[in-house]
Amino acid sequence: MARSRFDICLDEVLRREGGYADHPSDPGGATNLGITHKTLARWRRVSPWWNLPKSAVKDLQRPEAARIYRASYWDRSHAGQLPPGLDLALFDFAVNSGPDRAIRTLQAELGVAADGQIGPLTLDAVETYVRKGGLGSLINRLCNRRLAFLNRLSTFPVFGRGWTARVAAVRAAALATAKASPTSSSQSTNWRSIMDILNGYKTYIVASFMLLAGLAQMLGVDLPALDGNSAGHLVMEALAVLFLRKGLKGDIGRA
Repeated sequence: MARSRFDICLDEVLRREGGYADHPSDPGGATNLGITHKTLARWRRVSPWWNLPKSAVKDLQRPEAARIYRASYWDRSHAGQLPPGLDLALFDFAVNSGPDRAIRTLQAELGVAADGQIGPLTLDAVETYVRKGGLGSLINRLCNRRLAFLNRLSTFPVFGRGWTARVAAVRAAALATAKASPTSSSQSTNWRSIMDILNGYKTYIVASFMLLAGLAQMLGVDLPALDGNSAGHLVMEALAVLFLRKGLKGDIGRA
């Protein structure tokens, strides 16, 4: 069974997050699998959050962490509605800096109202941006904005090296995914182009078939499916269709 995009992206996130840590300079405090003490307390509905012992953070297991990631970051940022590659870039940004900031940063790049909510307008803007500028360009621009934000933080001298490496790794993984997975919009655009070409030539195809069928009957080839249509009629009808098509195109061109 194919793994979901959430599971694949979560693997990438957890590859950067690691296990339990409680760095005194980290405003998130005790953290395990990327889930902070406060986030876990909220998830377990413990209030105030410091009533949840740090040992609970240390004992956190991946299945519960995955449920928190899906509800609080993946679903919150609507990453599942984004093209492959962009979903990872936004998801990891949301995990690292919060969904609201990640979404607003994406919206700022798209040029839509930065309200922190992914809705139809933002999704339409993503599709338009990808169609005109390419998915890779959007991923790069989002990662650039993310890195610029991190550089402005007071804790960058402490954590900057790790953050920079993380953004670089996520950027590379997201771009590789985007390159390997054409977006549905590009696929539909290609399909529409093919259909337009076929529509433009279908009259000639039908007429050519009629002409060939008429010539085949003249040469004595029996075509049961065309019983009732004489060879002469088929040839004349085919020629009429071809000349009518050519005449219509000329009239339209002169209009």
